[in-house]
Amino acid sequence: MSAPKKKVVVFDYGFGNVRSAERALAHVGADVEITGDYETAMNADGVLVPGVGAFAACMQGLRAARGDWIVGRRLSGGRPVMGICVGMQILFERGIEHGVETEGLDEWPGVVEPLKADVVPHMGWNTVTPAADSQLFAGLDADTRYYFVHSYAVREWSLEVTNPNIRAPKVTWATHGEPFVAAVENGPLWATQFHPEKSGDAGAQLLTNWIGTL
Repeated sequence: MSAPKKKVVVFDYGFGNVRSAERALAHVGADVEITGDYETAMNADGVLVPGVGAFAACMQGLRAARGDWIVGRRLSGGRPVMGICVGMQILFERGIEHGVETEGLDEWPGVVEPLKADVVPHMGWNTVTPAADSQLFAGLDADTRYYFVHSYAVREWSLEVTNPNIRAPKVTWATHGEPFVAAVENGPLWATQFHPEKSGDAGAQLLTNWIGTL
């Protein structure tokens, strides 16, 4: 008898490519539901938080849908959450757009700010430098490319873990004009700046790796 499919909620708060995420997750064998319902999201094996557009608007929409509570409560209980694109950015302390600062979820210290590059937005395929022993990028070659669409990023990682009993987050980097954080694996909280659901076979493998941890 095959194992039951993992239940994954794509959290719908009005700011994300929920249908693309749904199709990608279903393609790799998850039982997927798009919903903004609090109880359904809390009871799922995994919750994926997408995000497109402006940091401030995404945060406003997330708070209105109680998504901030869902992320916080799930993580406090060790329940997996994955953020994509702006869904990753809002996990940081704050974002700065057009000189306006907006508080994020503050799961990680750091500032989301404009990329310093000759061409912005960073749109298209790019390689990454995965963290050592990454689970997220397991089975993927070093020259694999992923699909990015963004003008803002976290350019510095400032979280230091000094307690030897606490595992430090695994941080993956990419470069467009300058290095920026492309992905983070931190216990039950994973996130990518690029779009796995738009990254073809590579994205499918990455989502498979995440589902395998649920």
